[in-house]
Amino acid sequence: MKNVVLYATDTMSDWEYGYLVAGLAMAEAQMPGRYRLRVLGAPGKQTVRTLGGLGLLVDGAVTEAAIADTAVLVLPGAETWESGHEEVLDLARRCLAAGVPVAGICGATFGLARIGLLDDRAHTSNAPEFLAASGYGGASRYREEKTVVDRQLITAPATAPVDFARAVFEALELFPAPIIEAWHGLYTTGERRYFDQLMGAGA
Repeated sequence: MKNVVLYATDTMSDWEYGYLVAGLAMAEAQMPGRYRLRVLGAPGKQTVRTLGGLGLLVDGAVTEAAIADTAVLVLPGAETWESGHEEVLDLARRCLAAGVPVAGICGATFGLARIGLLDDRAHTSNAPEFLAASGYGGASRYREEKTVVDRQLITAPATAPVDFARAVFEALELFPAPIIEAWHGLYTTGERRYFDQLMGAGA
């Protein structure tokens, strides 16, 4: 069983990882034993306070994460990515070097930009000028899209948590492609036909 590592930090944006962790729980109920969610934070951090004010328990430190046991590293947005987070950013660099997917949304893309991981990869974020403030060298590779995937790096703006979750599901092969598409259709349009497709597929 490999770990889906969710980085926990104060002011993490609740909506940006909610669809993702719910999908993981659904997959575990249907096909147990494939992935385990691990909520890891900075060393010594036992709880964090999300942007919505929820207290979130942390399972351990990101320094404990083993690359060989990691299926994907998920970095949610927060109000603190302009500096710090050295341990998890180092983990992100090592994951990508080893071919392990890294998924960053909203403010986390700023952290990834700060350490040069967006310099040579196509990417997206909240806005071009948002990332430009990091001083990074990848502005020409910015894409105005809901998600961008380039060489195991998934990026998304704060407004695309459903698309972000879908990209992670696809990276993990969490569900068969028709189920992922029906799930995405349901949560982006609300149309009954996508619900029927999910139920027909046993999701």
